[in-house]
Formats: sequence, C-alpha cells, structure tokens
Amino acid sequence: MAGFLKRLFGREEGEAPRCAAVVPAAGSSTRMGGQDKILLPLDGVPVLVHTLRALERSAWITEIVVVTREDLMVPISQLCREGALSKVSKVVVGGASRAESVLRGIRALPEETELVAIHDGARPLVTPAVIDGAIRMAWERGAAAPAVPLKDTVKRAHDGLVEETPDRSALFAVQTPQVFAADLIRGALGKAVEEGAPITDDCSAVERLGMQVFLTEGDYTNIKITTPEDLAVAEALLSWRQS
Repeated sequence: MAGFLKRLFGREEGEAPRCAAVVPAAGSSTRMGGQDKILLPLDGVPVLVHTLRALERSAWITEIVVVTREDLMVPISQLCREGALSKVSKVVVGGASRAESVLRGIRALPEETELVAIHDGARPLVTPAVIDGAIRMAWERGAAAPAVPLKDTVKRAHDGLVEETPDRSALFAVQTPQVFAADLIRGALGKAVEEGAPITDDCSAVERLGMQVFLTEGDYTNIKITTPEDLAVAEALLSWRQS
C-alpha cells in the first residue's frame, strides 16, 4: 500500500495509471448443467470473448491476464488468438479458490502495474462507463467497485423463518470490475489465502484489512451469467442494445 500512496501523491495531474485486468474464468459452471458458461455462444460469440473485448475497449487497461482451469488453457488461448485480443498477455492456471486464482493472475502481472481491475469472465455486457468509472475511483482512493441499488426487498431468514427485513435503501448489489491498488489487493488476497478466509468477492479481502472500498455507478445490464436463464437474459439485452 505504501508504494501506491507514493505513486498517488507523486504523480502529475492527468497522468494515467498502469491498470491491468485479471479475468477469473476457472469456475466449474455447475449451475449451467456442466457446460462451461464462458465458452457458450452469446449472439454467436463465446461469452468470454465478449467480456475480453469489453475490457480491451477501455483506454485505461494496458493488458489482460485470464485465469482458468488447466483443461481450458488451450481452448481459451486459441479463442484469444482467433479473436485478435491484443491486450491478453497471458492465460494462467487458477487455484483451488477464487482468491487463489485471482492472486495467481496478479502475480503474473508486471511489477510496475499500479492498478488491478478484477472482472468476472462471465460478465460479458459490462460497459466502458462502468469499467472506467471504477478505475478512476480506485486511482483516487485505492479501492473501488461498481454497484447498483437493490430493487427487491431482502429478508434475512433462518430455517425458513424471517428474522429481519434490512433497510433496502442501504443495500447494493456489487458488480465487477473491482479495482484496487496493486500492492493493496496483492497483500489482501495473500492474507486471505494464507488464513483460509471464505471470501465471496475481492472487495471482502480488502475489507478484512479494515480498508475502505468506494462504490461507483454500476449498470443493471452488467449481469453475471450463472444459469441458463441468465444466458437467455443476456441474449435479450444484447439484442435490445443493438436495436
């Protein structure tokens, strides 16, 4: 973190950071009926290719590392070549957990990387505004993530019995890319892996250290494809965007 602060306060106004993206794409896709969701076609193009193209369009992102399962190394590397994805510098094998997989991706980045944008491989509809907004905030504050206010009322329950109805106005659905100072997220994930902490997203690894994460404006169309229904919704959203 000290290295980030030194760069932050020593930089010139308007200077752009070196931001790299790490794309975890190593999941088992169990809720997709055993099919690898990142390879499924979306408007005739694999989901992962849509995701990587969205990241490539950001002028802030200098390179991309994809993290995947060993059995997907060859097909994903081939997709990147055939898709002319010039910012994809490496495809690396993930670990036993999301935290370990992302950490392996971060460790594959150049030492001079200042910011790391971690984006789900199964979020193909992310927009430039969402990507760039999170990067700008992280450049100023050290940690940022896009989010949208919840539309539904949420219940906290145990054994089917409602225990609490939280105030919806204070609840947000957090999306990706989640963007961090490289030193900060490297240390936070390293500690989480070392301690076996059950983290559900990368922000929670930073939050465990007592560090602040700032929310930026997300987009309701920035959905994560997890089930067959999600893929159908993504197809409809893509068609709606193109109409």
